[in-house]
Amino acid sequence: MFSVIPSIDTDIANMAPGFRALSILVKAAAVTHPEMGELALKQACQAVSVGEPEWAEAHLAAWAEVFKRFGAKPKRTPCSAEALRKRVLRDGELTGLDPIVDLYNAVSLRYAIPVGGENLAAYVGTPRLTLADASEQFDTMKEGLPAYESPESGEVIWRDDVGVTCRRWNWRQGVRTRLSVESQQMWFILESLPEMPLSALHDAGDMLIEGLLAMMPGAEIQRQLIGPGA
Repeated sequence: MFSVIPSIDTDIANMAPGFRALSILVKAAAVTHPEMGELALKQACQAVSVGEPEWAEAHLAAWAEVFKRFGAKPKRTPCSAEALRKRVLRDGELTGLDPIVDLYNAVSLRYAIPVGGENLAAYVGTPRLTLADASEQFDTMKEGLPAYESPESGEVIWRDDVGVTCRRWNWRQGVRTRLSVESQQMWFILESLPEMPLSALHDAGDMLIEGLLAMMPGAEIQRQLIGPGA
């Protein structure tokens, strides 16, 4: 089993006191029940529609304040969990994309938490949460074509030795490390602030792990809490 310990810049603690995350590594196995992803997504959409979880509004508001601290405009570029939640509240559902993506989006919706899913095999070096200096490259798509852009100076980014893997903390993931059901080395990062109970963070991790094992029995999974409470 491979291992990775993501690096968190000390500036992050000053910007988001109490930030904590679950890092989950997965050595994939054969997918025998791909339908588990879409089922979890449907159930999560139903939970959001009836107002669950009860602390969702406070947690997402806290993320919006953190985004403002590094210059982002959360109404234009909200954290990933808020963006998903708004779509469900508007449309009542989300269309399935990929079994693995559907599963981690379901966790994000059910627990109002940003969840990143990455193909670790595409990484060069260790994942790092840090502040951009605007020289980094971020690979994305524009008008259906591959494109590159740079983050703003001081923007919170996830990156590796090659470049940015996620802009504005957890707003948009890059193409190079995009995760799918075919990926063999998976890395998930579940990111929370103190407005989300620590027990709920662990419950979110349990939901993801249980869903992965139901989808691909035999997968090897490791989890690690990062930050306060670890």
